[in-house]
Order: sequence, then C-alpha cells, then structure tokens
Amino acid sequence: MSVRHTMLAMSLGGLLATPGVHAATDAAVRWRHEAQAVTIVRDDWGIAHVHGKSDADAVFGMAYAQAEDDFNRVETNYLTSLGRTAEAEGESALWQDLRQKLFVDPEMLKRDYARSPAWLKALMDAWADGLNYYLASHPEVHPRVIRHFEPWMALSFSEGSIGGDIERVKTADLQAFYGKDAAGALAQFVPPSSWAEPTGSNGIAIAPKLTANGHALLLINPHTSFFFRSELQMSSDEGLDAYGAVTWGQFFIYQGFNKHVGWMHTSTGADVVDEFAETIERKGGKLFYRYGKELRPVTSREIAVPVRAADGSLSERRFTVHATHHGPVVRSEGGKWIAVALMNKPLEALQQSWLRTKANDYATYMKVAGFKANSSNNTIYADDKGNIAYLHPQFIPNRDDRFDYTKPVDGSDPATDWKGTLPLDKAPHLFNPPTGWIFNTNDWPYSAAGPDSPKQDDFPRYMDSVGENPRGLHATRVLTGRRDFTLASLIDAAFDPYLPAFARQLPILIADYDALPATEPLKRQLAGPIALLRTWDYRWGIASMPTSLAVFWGDILWDEASKLDTAEGLSVYDVMADKAGPKVRLNALAEAADRLEKDFGSWGVPWGEVNRFQRVDGAIKQRFDDAKPSIPVPFTSSRWGSLASFGAHRWPGTTRYYGTSGNSFVAVVEFGDKVHARAITAGGESGDPSSKHFNDEAERYTTGNLRTVYFWPEELEGHVERTYHPGGR
Repeated sequence: MSVRHTMLAMSLGGLLATPGVHAATDAAVRWRHEAQAVTIVRDDWGIAHVHGKSDADAVFGMAYAQAEDDFNRVETNYLTSLGRTAEAEGESALWQDLRQKLFVDPEMLKRDYARSPAWLKALMDAWADGLNYYLASHPEVHPRVIRHFEPWMALSFSEGSIGGDIERVKTADLQAFYGKDAAGALAQFVPPSSWAEPTGSNGIAIAPKLTANGHALLLINPHTSFFFRSELQMSSDEGLDAYGAVTWGQFFIYQGFNKHVGWMHTSTGADVVDEFAETIERKGGKLFYRYGKELRPVTSREIAVPVRAADGSLSERRFTVHATHHGPVVRSEGGKWIAVALMNKPLEALQQSWLRTKANDYATYMKVAGFKANSSNNTIYADDKGNIAYLHPQFIPNRDDRFDYTKPVDGSDPATDWKGTLPLDKAPHLFNPPTGWIFNTNDWPYSAAGPDSPKQDDFPRYMDSVGENPRGLHATRVLTGRRDFTLASLIDAAFDPYLPAFARQLPILIADYDALPATEPLKRQLAGPIALLRTWDYRWGIASMPTSLAVFWGDILWDEASKLDTAEGLSVYDVMADKAGPKVRLNALAEAADRLEKDFGSWGVPWGEVNRFQRVDGAIKQRFDDAKPSIPVPFTSSRWGSLASFGAHRWPGTTRYYGTSGNSFVAVVEFGDKVHARAITAGGESGDPSSKHFNDEAERYTTGNLRTVYFWPEELEGHVERTYHPGGR
C-alpha cells in the first residue's frame, strides 16, 4: 500500500459509522477498487465525463466528481432532504426540518433500502462510497454535518425537482400549529411579490417534418435557482450513456438525453397535493377524527429536531405531531385540523428517475413511466426515431371531480378520499401531434400542440390549476408556421426577445394616459416616459431603454395588483389590466420613472445598465455589490413572457437588478444517426471561486451563445483538460 493510501485508510476512523480498524481498512480497499474501475475526463469547460465498467462504477465516479465541483451544495441538499439543516444553521431552519421529518422517516428509508432490487441497492452503495471516498481523500474539506453518507440516504432525495411537493406546506403554518413561540418568530421581512420569480421551465420538441435535417429536436431549459444542478456525462460498459443536468447529490441525469432519447421536465400545474379538513374530537383524553359515521384515532408521534446553537452545541426540540389516514396535520383553519396528502414513494421514484436515463425508445420510456412516481413534472420527450411526446405527471390521484381540491375538502366525507392513482392513459397526453411541435412552459396542457392539444373538456378540472401563462403565448408565437428548424434556430426561438405580457398591458396604460385631461399634472409629468413606451416593439435588449422603464413599472404594478387580487380567481395579469384602474397604473409609471431617475440619473436607462449577472463567491445565498464586476443580461423575468428567464431585482445596498434564478441550464439536442447538442450552464461548472471554471460560461450564458456538447469521443478529442481515476489529484 502506498504512503498516500495508507494515510487515506488511517483517516477513515472519523468518517465511518462502523467502528473498528478492520472496517475502515476494508472500506478503503473497496473504494480504491471502485475508483480503479472509473475514469473521469474533464473537458475544457471543466465538465466531467464519467465512465465506469458497470453502472454502479459510473455512479461512484459521478458522485465523486460532483463532490469535487461543489461538495457544499451536495451536502446542503441532503441536509434539506433529511431534515437536518438546523444542525448546521440553527433555529432558522427548525420548521423546515420539522416539515421534512413529517414525511421523511429514516427508519422507513432504511426499510426501503433493504427491500430494494439488487441493481438499485448496488447503485445506492456506490453513490455513498463515491461521496465517502471523496471525503476520505480530501481531509481539507470539512462537512457541516454529514461526515459519512449511508446508502439509504439516496432515497430521501429521489426526484430532482427544485421545490418538491413537500414545500407546498408552509413553514409558517407549521409554526403556528406546533410552535409555542409562533407570534414572535413569524414577524419576519416579507419581500415584495415582484421579488418572487415564477418557478418553472421551458420544454419544446420539434418533429422531423418541421426541421431542416429531418431530425427531431428538443429544447431543455429548466428555470431554477442558479447553480442548482451540475452538468455531466455518465456512461458504462453496461449500456448507460446519458448527458445533462444533475441536481447536486443525486446520481441520475434529471434533464438530458442519451444516444436515443431526450427528456425535459417542467413544473406541472396539475393538482397532486391536497388538504383535508379534519373534524377533531377528544374523548377520554385521546384525539379522534370523524370519518363517515365512525370516529378514528388520530395517530400521534414524537419528532426530535436537533438544533445547533450559536456556541456550536446541539440541543433537541421535540414535537408531538399528528396525522390521519390522509396524511400529517400541518395547520388549522376554521376550527378544523388540516391534513396534507401527497406522493411519498421514494423507492419507486428513485427507480423511475434512474431507469428513464437508460430508455432507448418511446416504448421503454413509457414502461418506466409505469412506476407512476413522478408527481411534480410534465415531460417533453423526443427521440432518434422522430417521435415527440408530452406526458402529464404520472402520479395523479384519482378523485371525485365534484369537489374543489384547490381548497381543503371535508375529510369526514369518504367521497373526498383519493381512489388510487389514475391510469397513464387517463391523463392529458400527446404523441406525434399533426402540428409537429409540442411545448410546455408550466402552463396547462391544453395549448401544448396548438389546435392538436388535449381538450380541456375531456379531463377532470384537477388536471390543471394554473391555466395559460405569457410564456405559453410566446412559445405558440415562435413555433407556429415554422418548417425549417435547426439547432441554431431553436436556440434563437428559446431566446426570442418578445414580451407578450407588456404587449397586453402597455396599450392599456397608454390609453389611460391619452384619456387624461390636459390640465392633469400627470399629463405633463409622464409625457416623456409614455412617448418612450408608445413606440416600443415589446422586445428586450441590452440597449433597450423601454425595457428598463417597462420592467420597473411592471414590478411596481405587480405589487399593487397582488394587494388588489380577490377571490374571483383572476390572475395578477388580469388584475393589472382590468381591476387596478387608470390611477394605479399611471401612478406606478410615475413611481417607476422617479426610481430610475433617482438610482441611475434618468428614466431613460439602457436595460443592460440595470439587469446584471454577478458571481463573486461560492455561497449558496449570494450577496451582491454594485461596486464589483458584473455582466449585462438582455433577457427579463419570465413573468413578462420572456422564454429566456432571468429572475432579478434590487437587493439590500444595490440599485442594479441582480439575478438568482431563471435560465440555469439550457441545451438544444438534435436526434438523428448520431445525437448532437449544444448547451450552457449559468456561471460555470465549479463552485470554487479559485477555479477557472467558476465563471467561464457567464458571458456565453448572458448572450445565449451555447457551446458544443462533447458527447461522443471524437467530439471530446482535443478538448480534454485532465483524465484521472477518483482519488487522483
């Protein structure tokens, strides 16, 4: 054994949960054996191309490579998924951890691991080994909490969405229900509504008949918080060969492609999380809830949440929590306890997430979908046989459509219960529609293929709870009538600068202004800003002054409209247009012009002076500084219908807008005899500010200049920066 490996083995004592020198030495021997079966090639963008003899070897290598790039984000995701963030961050994360522990029980996950199929157990073992080997071989890295990863932990984070179903439960509600100190702790800064960037993504599939080369095309464009996923390729001698975006710490390609098929997930508007209002009665000192003609006992248990104090010590907060057969109780309303029902199938979800990366055609992809363990995403699909498809979430509870499940339903009425899950063919679905294109922008499925879309009247209302959105209108606009798509023109479509929300809203504002009497002071005050907006073509751009004025006006009006919104079911866009009124709209423009003049010296400011991309450190919660370097970004928030999304706003101490979410990974893929792709990642692959790959993609990101993906060995040739086995330096 070399001196290096001897030292590595000696370091294992503090890392392994299993005590004993022999266990540590056995682990070191196993890890070295696994490492030798893996080759990691770093290309000239720092992206890892991981190859293993087996699928498990590839998982070992990709877990190791992810940890190399940003172990902090890997660990942070598992602190979240395991409900252990308060062990690192203290009291501020207490209620987030309690929420997670209501649904995720380590003992249940251990049982799921024990009953997993052998192939999946091997992948989980390899995943944990890869992370533990990274820690053992990098003693300078100090985890905040998790010093040893157990294979079962992979089941806690088995579906790659940002903001999973659990986050529908508000921590403030939990605190009010289970906390004794709720009144004081709930008094926190609440950011304006306009600071909340719409979550979601864009997916577009183009059939061969509409492409110049006769090949299917796929746009993969997730909108998440920046740096939420890494980009990599993983392959094996067992047939695995997938490329794309991987949520930090997971061992499967979440959004991407292989040699034959590609898949893009967009957050769904389907209602898959429901609340049940439970009628609670106390008898003999015990809790019961009414269900039909019977009283059922409330299930109660104790949950301990470890919390780190300011001095570094750990203490426990203990909670007695309650549940009915519908799910955990999370709040109260109108004298009822509210229980939440949502998908909790970690074993099936992890199998589905992995197996779809190895699908080689539509039939095998749909067979994997039969696990029905995807609740939060729609899917846009394309393949090398020229097929394109749209899938609604595969986990959709079967419910009685008489009830409005967007609100709490009566838990005492058995008719409101879930009745299993819907068969896949009962959900909105598209396969090779005559239109020749499919898209989803987190809107309803009823415009996904223009006139060939699923028909709303054919489905229960719980299939959608969001309706249309401006990005959907925009996608329809750029897809309709085109018959010559290429990779390049699909990129152009993904970065088309039209802003349909302003195309709707600004003519109303201008009409408000034109209707003002000549003696009204606003007539003169707003003459210049209105003249600037009157001739605008509703397209963003770095040099565009109307974009700056429109976005400032839109953000102010959005906040006002959010306050005016009623229970009528209107969108904020409808309130802005129909309910806010001329005075509110015109005053918002006056405030926008004043704010621009105060912050930038004029209300006529190029958008690129305002809207900036900045990455100066590797912190998960970034801090922004107008005095530090930043790059202009031409595209806007997706709120205004921009397909390319950049969720930005002012921050404490800044006048400029800085983005933290939106386009995080963009890829366009062409399927033919051989798959080809171009892609870009926000900032760069590495989370280390000292790495040249920390911010080397930033300028390309802001201009939509996607780089070539080195999927095939011949594409990678000449672009290799480093080749090594895990553990090599």
